[in-house]
Amino acid sequence: MWIADRWKDYEVIDTSNGEKLERWGDYILVRPDPQVIWNTPHKEPRWKQKNGHYHRSNRGGGEWEFFDLPKTWKIHYGELAFHLQPFQFKHTGLFPEQAVNWDWFGDKIRQANRPIKVLNLFAYTGGATLAAAAAGASVTHVDASKGMVAWAKDNAALSGLSDKPIRWLVDDCVKFVEREIRRGNHYDGIIMDPPSYGRGPKGEIWKIEEKIFPFVELCTKVLSKDPLFFLINSYTTGLQPAVLSYMMNTALVPKFGGHVDAQEIGLPVSSNGLVLPCGASGRWERSKS
Repeated sequence: MWIADRWKDYEVIDTSNGEKLERWGDYILVRPDPQVIWNTPHKEPRWKQKNGHYHRSNRGGGEWEFFDLPKTWKIHYGELAFHLQPFQFKHTGLFPEQAVNWDWFGDKIRQANRPIKVLNLFAYTGGATLAAAAAGASVTHVDASKGMVAWAKDNAALSGLSDKPIRWLVDDCVKFVEREIRRGNHYDGIIMDPPSYGRGPKGEIWKIEEKIFPFVELCTKVLSKDPLFFLINSYTTGLQPAVLSYMMNTALVPKFGGHVDAQEIGLPVSSNGLVLPCGASGRWERSKS
């Protein structure tokens, strides 16, 4: 398992009864987590000191309850900074477990000793975009949501990265890649964080189990002749590490050689030293020369 254990502004404090107790900077949130199937005593006092609690509804969805929580605030991960804001379906605008991947591809970009172009697909509020840009890459950031792209630009400004070579695009990811193939554009690294289910800007339906493998195959056509890395993240239980590994070995290795590894990703739980699983990631990297 790859563990995002370098955070100072974020921690999972405790977990119990379908919920996780988290610290985001100076504020404590309680949010649902489907992985938390155990019911353990709430001995940690901060369960009673929460600033926000997302209550899931039996009818689906849910709603936030706030206790002295600002509308927005910020946290840092190293030199990166992020605006946070609780919004629909329990989210805050950041997936902190992804920091373990930011560190991985950031190191690869820094050590490449050449210009690196990165394509970040389903790019959300820009955590991976910022990490790649801070490492020295030129980044194309693509997301179907205008609001998420605006939020990502905000995070770039907050991180002092506004002058970095980042292209911000509101677009359907599949259609964008198809156009890039026709244009003859190529990238040295691809990051994708596809939703389990989603709609494009014109109502295009995305179901990950049906769409992901053809899309990975499509994306291999915009990789450069000497690509550096390919990263896929999954929060869908059906796309376990072995599935990601099989898929990437099938789509990437015959064309580019290299090496595939896939693992669960997780966050340490500070109250007990255990690790909370948070999905899976598959990584392809070129063979070391």
